[in-house]
Amino acid sequence: MSDSKPTTPAATALRSPFASIQPHRRADRQGQVQVQLHAEGLSSVVQISTWMGGTQALCAALAEAVAATDLFPLPASTGQTLQSALGLLMRTGPNEFLLIGENTPPLDLLRQHVTPEIGAVLDLSHARCRVHVKGPKAVEALGKLFALDFREAAFAIGHVKLTGHHHVPCSIYRAEQQSFDLYLFSTYARGQLESLQDAALEYGVELTLGE
Repeated sequence: MSDSKPTTPAATALRSPFASIQPHRRADRQGQVQVQLHAEGLSSVVQISTWMGGTQALCAALAEAVAATDLFPLPASTGQTLQSALGLLMRTGPNEFLLIGENTPPLDLLRQHVTPEIGAVLDLSHARCRVHVKGPKAVEALGKLFALDFREAAFAIGHVKLTGHHHVPCSIYRAEQQSFDLYLFSTYARGQLESLQDAALEYGVELTLGE
């Protein structure tokens, strides 16, 4: 009989969907680059959600967790956002929020407020990526892929739209008039990035990569 003890397999390292892509710059015929793309993984993505009938309790608990105030209130409807001390809080549905942070996901803090009786706090950091799109032709490039009204009256700065292209979902946050953050499922992120590059090619495109 062998005396060897069973070993615990090492945790599988997460591989970025952008790992094999090389940064590049490709100008248009006039030598201009009018769309900049920056693709990166995310260190903290947390989904906070509840069931039908639990929305009021979830909002009350989450408002305490992110220290929302009358001046900086919790997002009241889908598409609204709040820049909180924990990160960007986006309301992605009637009963659901997505919190994007820059550090370790604040799971313990959130779960102190959002208990199992109120809702669920789920770490999705491994399952989401971000592509930042900016430049004077950012709207034109995005408009080729997403059936959205990009006029500021319909898509205001500081709001998020839930959309997609080629049957793949995507959340788009408008940071400035020509500056957007696209939150993508990691599984499909590479293909979506390639589509974005193709859409931006006629305007001149530069791609950089983060971690």
